[in-house]
Amino acid sequence: MAGLTFAHHILLPKPSFFLHSPKSLTKATNGFNTFLRRHKSTQTISSALLELGGVQISKQDVVRDEPTNNVPDLIFTKLGLQLHRRDNHPLGILKNAIYEYFDSNYNNQFNKFDDLCPIVTTKENFDDVLVPADHVSRSYNDTYYIDAETVLRCHTSAHQADLLRKGYSNFLVTGDVYRRDSIDSTHYPVFHQMEGVRVFSPKDWYDSGMDGTLYAANDLKACLEGLARHLFGAVEMRWVDSYFPFTNPSFELEIYFQEKWLEVLGCGVMEQEILKRGGKTDNVAWAFGLGLERLAMVLFDIPDIRLFWSTDKRFTSQFTKGQLGIKFKPFSKYPPCYKDMSFWINDSFTENNLCEIVRGVAGDLAEEVQLIDNFTNKKGLTSHCYRITYRSMERSLTDDEINQLQGNVRDQVQRQMNVELR
Repeated sequence: MAGLTFAHHILLPKPSFFLHSPKSLTKATNGFNTFLRRHKSTQTISSALLELGGVQISKQDVVRDEPTNNVPDLIFTKLGLQLHRRDNHPLGILKNAIYEYFDSNYNNQFNKFDDLCPIVTTKENFDDVLVPADHVSRSYNDTYYIDAETVLRCHTSAHQADLLRKGYSNFLVTGDVYRRDSIDSTHYPVFHQMEGVRVFSPKDWYDSGMDGTLYAANDLKACLEGLARHLFGAVEMRWVDSYFPFTNPSFELEIYFQEKWLEVLGCGVMEQEILKRGGKTDNVAWAFGLGLERLAMVLFDIPDIRLFWSTDKRFTSQFTKGQLGIKFKPFSKYPPCYKDMSFWINDSFTENNLCEIVRGVAGDLAEEVQLIDNFTNKKGLTSHCYRITYRSMERSLTDDEINQLQGNVRDQVQRQMNVELR
């Protein structure tokens, strides 16, 4: 269940059965409407049509000038790119390697879906996988809302209930997912997940001497240990007990790779309520979720998540269909440029809102946004100082470019977030 996820972050993350870590939900939501009113007015609308999962979508369907919409232009440009469906791309190579494992070990029993529309209802994204009503992942600070009842999926688990209702018992779902997030080398507001589900009936475990839950848990661990060996070779592994809203018991699989423990994925035995809603009242099931970028960065030695989106032939030409684990050779290391910005924050301030503004101005030229200092004065006012790192993956940036970007960021932060610059 990629999603709340088994697969949220890239290198440090909880595999996310893909949820977000706790934050202040009330604070984030209260501050959103003010930020959004200022932010949306800067966006432009075009009439280009996309086809997503067989559905034609226009920009007006996704980016709207209304209070409940927080999807920026930059995010719309990522819709339909589907990096995971490109056989010569690291994400496509990894996806196909995982497919090969399941095809060969389960005799092609797993149905595969990699072209499902990323626009889903809040019911599909949250309610159907038992995300609590007050969970932080529902916040406008964390999720891209098209309107109050429609979102860009936060995880591939958003399709789980529908596939169960349609009668699928063994399936893999791969897709692009969307989260408002920080800016650094391992986080990006669009990334890719794969979720796997396997459903058992009583006859499967009847003669095993185990109850259904234990049988499913043992089968799950054997499956995923085999997958880890398929991808990483003969590595040491360990299981860590965890918590996800949609599984019980829940686990995380870690492997010892390149002299450190690496969290590979999150998984567990599916909550019975989810199965009941899918019309499977006498069954048990397991589910797992993993982040493709998370694993691909390790397997291919890709140092920055922005590279996955590069169209530079010096990057794309290094990878070949079917060749897992080709080591990326950096074609150049252009110098970074650091710019600091200090301001007095207000009660509605969130770092995700700040990062949305920086991305909106600088796009992928923004490499990192880092809080480097904060203090509270005698009047109770709190100041934050952020260091913004600008760097292109493909060329050197000029001083004039950087100064213009930073000036625009400062103007937008002051206007949209209503903070006092220092």
